[in-house]
Amino acid sequence: MIKNNTMQPINNCILTIAGLDPSSGAGITSDIKTFEAHGLYGLSVCTAVTVQNDINFKDCVWIESHIIIKQIETLFERFSIGVVKIGIIESWSVLSKVTETVVRLNPNIKIILDPILKASSGFEFHESTDIDVFSAILEKCYFITPNYNEIQNLFPRKTISETIAFISAQTNIYLKGGHRNDKKGWDEIYHSGIVQINFKPGPHAVHDKHGSGCVLSAALASYVAKQLPLEDACKLAKQYAEYFLSSNNSLLGTHNYNNL
Repeated sequence: MIKNNTMQPINNCILTIAGLDPSSGAGITSDIKTFEAHGLYGLSVCTAVTVQNDINFKDCVWIESHIIIKQIETLFERFSIGVVKIGIIESWSVLSKVTETVVRLNPNIKIILDPILKASSGFEFHESTDIDVFSAILEKCYFITPNYNEIQNLFPRKTISETIAFISAQTNIYLKGGHRNDKKGWDEIYHSGIVQINFKPGPHAVHDKHGSGCVLSAALASYVAKQLPLEDACKLAKQYAEYFLSSNNSLLGTHNYNNL
């Protein structure tokens, strides 16, 4: 006789709140693959349905904010969630509602925010940054993981150094270096308001990948969920992202579930 275990809780859960990419290179399906590669059970809340493949981005249909909130609340009714990774969301105001919701449901939750402002094709996901709303969001985050283009576009009138100082006063930063003009591939970590760490590129040849930023942020969230020390989590997340970038020479990378 098969025992009914439907009411047993599932351990090692982690949540992604992001868009659906039909090519699975980015967004919630990419995050789920990354979570599972780290031995975690990935839950997902959809914020948008995109019309894209690994080359072309054609359209984005946003999920209404109350539906996003209902998805989140329903998952928290059933699962114990300590870490959430957040990707594309329609606006800063909707993102504010989302972060308020997850903190209300778990005041100790750790939020890894990947502030995706624009698709590589040029499609813009966010309006100009409202400093007050953005500050309130940052206060709820454990990490924010912009690339160089994103950190420049958050506050176009500020220098990168000024923006880093503003953000790092409120939360930790993993600044991805794949879009740097100088020292390409060098990542920078700012934590505790003052500490900076540099991670240089690894020795393996890498190839451009659709969704590589999502993978790094999801890997970082995974190591945070596994309760690794902050600096170790960042180091291993970079190593995992570089493995993904070196997995093949196409735009869609693969995840080796036996590599960890």
